[in-house]
Amino acid sequence: MKKLIALLLALVMVFALCACGPAGTTETNPPSNEPPASQPAEQPSDPPAGGKTALNVIISQYGNYTQQWWTQFEQDFEAANQDIDLTIEIVSWNDLYTVVETRIGNNNAPDILNIDTFADYVADDLLMPAEEYTSAELKAKIVPSFWNANEMDGTVWALPILASVRGLFYNKDILEAAGVANPPATWDEVKDACAKIKAYNADIIPWSLDISSDEGQAAFAYYTWNNGGGFVDDAGNWALNSEANIESLEFIKELYDAGYVYPDCGTARRYVQQDAFNAGSLAMMLGPCNMIAGDSTVNYGVAAMPTNGGNESVYFGVCDRLMAFKNDAAPDQAARTAAISKFFDFFYDQERYSDYMVFEGFLPVTSDASEYLPEHASEHKKPTEDGEVDGDNAYFDTWCATLANCDFYPASRAEWIDVKQGVIDAEQSVVLNGQDAKTVLDELQTKIVPLRSPT
Repeated sequence: MKKLIALLLALVMVFALCACGPAGTTETNPPSNEPPASQPAEQPSDPPAGGKTALNVIISQYGNYTQQWWTQFEQDFEAANQDIDLTIEIVSWNDLYTVVETRIGNNNAPDILNIDTFADYVADDLLMPAEEYTSAELKAKIVPSFWNANEMDGTVWALPILASVRGLFYNKDILEAAGVANPPATWDEVKDACAKIKAYNADIIPWSLDISSDEGQAAFAYYTWNNGGGFVDDAGNWALNSEANIESLEFIKELYDAGYVYPDCGTARRYVQQDAFNAGSLAMMLGPCNMIAGDSTVNYGVAAMPTNGGNESVYFGVCDRLMAFKNDAAPDQAARTAAISKFFDFFYDQERYSDYMVFEGFLPVTSDASEYLPEHASEHKKPTEDGEVDGDNAYFDTWCATLANCDFYPASRAEWIDVKQGVIDAEQSVVLNGQDAKTVLDELQTKIVPLRSPT
């Protein structure tokens, strides 16, 4: 199946959430007591008794309580749609790619899948275009940047299920003690704040930097996007060696040489640095919206990404996805498509979807939930090891406002896996090994551009 098996095996290694559990967009540390992954269930080729339309759905496990929420959802959905027989499997991110690969290899793909990537499924002609099952009402309320993040070759192939956004976290007490009046808004202010913090207390690390193999591509996005650069240019062509990108790598090299960033930034993963921030030993961190630990006592604030050259601040957005697979063996294609559409309309209902966002601790991708949660999150419950807690209105008020200004990895591009590793290697070559930024990025651009498929 073209590159499917190779890509899935690679993803097992590189997506240990996202964006935004161990896969691409899960932003918190993986749960320590994950239940075992469910076993793949057989998808019936004929309707079950009574003429119902069967839907088999795989949902990724985002936390220890994911199964609980979806069990209730399944019951509620079937009560409201008695002509549909819904089966939902919760699968750990650790096992997800193997489970999906096996199902596809056995010609038993799920009707609906929650995962982070879709490009190879499109290349293998396995997916239905999202327009075929997305109602007009649902499409109208999905935040446009998140809808567009699922486009490939002019067609949207998936729906965003949830979001994570990253911004600048800062320790208010440390900045005040060091004489930093406001969180830095520009790169010059970043350097000034770091110098003051280092002079105030040499034991405090001023700034985070993760250029490890785990998330170095995120650092590349943070700095290049906020310097007017990025992975691609305005026409969508790879532009890895742009002047803005070269300047961005030179900037993080400058921070590193000055001793401002987290030690061992080539190997210290984001989770380690989040722990340091939560413990009060790291003053400022570019990190995900849900990185603050429940038991942290840090007096923190959140600000926009610092920029350079007068560019507008760009937040880094991550989203996982829901997609519908084709099933040529379905006896009634119209009924199957209608059932899929009902599933999505039911899931994205304002209050139900908002409840799921509180439950899992992520951000919504719909405008109505984004408006609802800042005032009503406290009416919903989030399970913890110590019992249920109310949702946090302030959390959603802060982060929902950033959703419209998010940018995303160009992960739907066939070259993304090579680009992702390429920018990590480039950062490490420049920052850790002292190589010339222009030379390194020129070499990467030359390597990537010939990989582009003919248009």
